Amino acid sequence: MLVGIHRDQYQKFNSDIKKYEYILDYNKLPYIWMDINDPVFWTKIKKLDLFIFRWILHDWYKQLAYTILPVIEKDMGIKCFPNQRTCWHYDDKIRQYYLLKSNGFPIIDSWIFWDKRKALQWVNNTSYPIVFKLRSGAGSLNIILVKTPKQAKYLINKMFGKGIKSSHIPSRGNLKYYDIRHFFRITGKPIVKKSLKIIGGPIWEKFQGKENEMWEIHKNYIYFQKFLPNNEFDTRITVIGNRAFAFRRFNRKKDFRASGSGKINYEMDKIDIQFLKIAFGIAQKMKFQSMAYDFLYNEKGKGEFCEISYTYDDKAVWNCPGYWDNELNWHEGHYWPQYFHLMDGLNLQDLKQPKNIE
Repeated sequence: MLVGIHRDQYQKFNSDIKKYEYILDYNKLPYIWMDINDPVFWTKIKKLDLFIFRWILHDWYKQLAYTILPVIEKDMGIKCFPNQRTCWHYDDKIRQYYLLKSNGFPIIDSWIFWDKRKALQWVNNTSYPIVFKLRSGAGSLNIILVKTPKQAKYLINKMFGKGIKSSHIPSRGNLKYYDIRHFFRITGKPIVKKSLKIIGGPIWEKFQGKENEMWEIHKNYIYFQKFLPNNEFDTRITVIGNRAFAFRRFNRKKDFRASGSGKINYEMDKIDIQFLKIAFGIAQKMKFQSMAYDFLYNEKGKGEFCEISYTYDDKAVWNCPGYWDNELNWHEGHYWPQYFHLMDGLNLQDLKQPKNIE
């Protein structure tokens, strides 16, 4: 039995993927670190029982994942995490919507146009506010609320013109501008410069007048989603195999967006069981290895979800006091998602989780 773990973009092994190493070491299971730039990469692949490549939303990862994972899984027959059923739609809200809507799951109604003329006709006959999204992005960074037809038309013209760079939606509702104003208000200019420089990312680079090479230009489509009012939080359900972890994420102050707010509540008696049932139903039918679902309430109090993601903050899952199985039995304890990824991927039900993982 041999596991291969691919490095991250920076020739390093970050804490998320290092946890696989800790668990494998603890269980005395063999593994090797993998690098697509290694001349013998494809020779090593043939020896594996499981290939792990935790790819995330930046272009570098996407290009590599879309290129090698189908070959490894489909053509070479090597088990992968994530597999294609789990990840081909990752960080693409349009793919997710088409897939899940066509299967009858309660994903929030959306309107996606590939034709500028038809999009411009539609905005005059819809109700406002509506949510505008770029097809990719995390932490609510590429999501704003559109309140008028004029604003919608402006976004349509941009998307079917020069396009919009990820994290650079031209609106005061963009979280990038909200977060910068917040930092200035709380800390003052000298400290905010230092803080943003430390954390890096698109906020700092825009602040410095630089372009972030990691983000793509979005154009030639437009994505609007129905706005569900009166939701002070969303409910994140993360299903790994036949286990569901749950917590609530509250909105930013005076804002409708919860993703990325950091305001997490782990009171399990507050979790709506209907969300668990829906998430388990999707996971079972679609055969996802691992998936996080973001649920809101519609006008009738029924659960609908806005998007999904195969990867997520592992610490948020660890902080859950336990999980439900697919028969809704409760299991107490703290678990790293990597532990269950390996348990399921290697079919080792007696796999042990180390007590201390950094």
